[in-house]
Amino acid sequence: MQIKEIINFLEELAPRSLQESYDNSGLLVGNINAEVTKALISLDVTEDVVEEAVAKGCELVISHHPIIFGGLKSFTGKNYVERTVMAAIKNDIALYAIHTNLDNIHTGVNRKIGEMLGVKNMQVLAPKKGLLKKLVVFIPTDVKDAVVEAMFAAGGGKVGEYDECSFQIDGTGTFRGSENSNPTVGEIGVREYAEEVRVEMILESHKLSKVLTAMIDAHPYEEVAHDIYTLENTHQEIGSGMVGQLSEPMYALDFLKMVKDTFGGTVRYTSLMKDEVQKIAWCGGSGSFLLPQAKASGADVFLTSDFKYHQFFDAENEIIIADIGHYENEQFTKELLYQSIKEKFPNFALLLTETYTNPINYL
Repeated sequence: MQIKEIINFLEELAPRSLQESYDNSGLLVGNINAEVTKALISLDVTEDVVEEAVAKGCELVISHHPIIFGGLKSFTGKNYVERTVMAAIKNDIALYAIHTNLDNIHTGVNRKIGEMLGVKNMQVLAPKKGLLKKLVVFIPTDVKDAVVEAMFAAGGGKVGEYDECSFQIDGTGTFRGSENSNPTVGEIGVREYAEEVRVEMILESHKLSKVLTAMIDAHPYEEVAHDIYTLENTHQEIGSGMVGQLSEPMYALDFLKMVKDTFGGTVRYTSLMKDEVQKIAWCGGSGSFLLPQAKASGADVFLTSDFKYHQFFDAENEIIIADIGHYENEQFTKELLYQSIKEKFPNFALLLTETYTNPINYL
């Protein structure tokens, strides 16, 4: 297949529009129209990962972390970023990263961490605002069902675990066509009264263009009257971190030991201010910025990585902070990507890297 077929699937799974402003997800090296027969999945991209891709005949490396964050002004091999990119280009290896957009979807990185922890009833810890639109359109009564069906099929009307959601009101619309118009009903220059239905539905911002196209294509009018509103509502399925509950309470220290057994590495933690824990908040990668939300959620433990020394004081005996390491808490992202791509393309050759990319060693 072509690389763009895999990219189209990945960006349907986790749209690039959901990445954070500082991020650089997407195709970083390569041609989207190039053919690909085999892909390698890794948490990071390093020179060793590119070398592994070459040895295994992979034309594409799919990683969670982008190898390029800032602009590269030269390619002299003076650091590992330049050397990795140069090696990829030299060997015709495409590099694709799916980073904070995969963090921010409710079926992404944090869902996988929650599954590894055995947590139930998972919800996004810090849902994002400004990602929802309301689309209102006025449709002739006799074709209303066809237009609404087209909008649903394009992704409109999904609210949480419900789809095909809309609100509809019957009414009367008026219009008068100019000499250059071609009205579906009525006469040019004469005011027309039409029985219409006002249809409202919520949709995700990144689906707006697709839903609008479907709506206009299915609508019989030459000019389709519609309104678009940006909502302040939070999107309950998109945002940072997650929170949920263990099936049963666990002794705090036993929980931390289970975390260490599951994720490896080491666990840095604050005072065990509770004997037992059950409600758990977590964030893949660097999640210290979510400590206020973790406290507000009533969680007993906040599990993430990259806490600085003084930030541990911010627990203030209100919550247990457990820092388990950046590589450790995101390592299972490889399996998440593998499972998702394999389900979509069951006959495509997909490999998990055997290269250990954690730059941190422990005594």
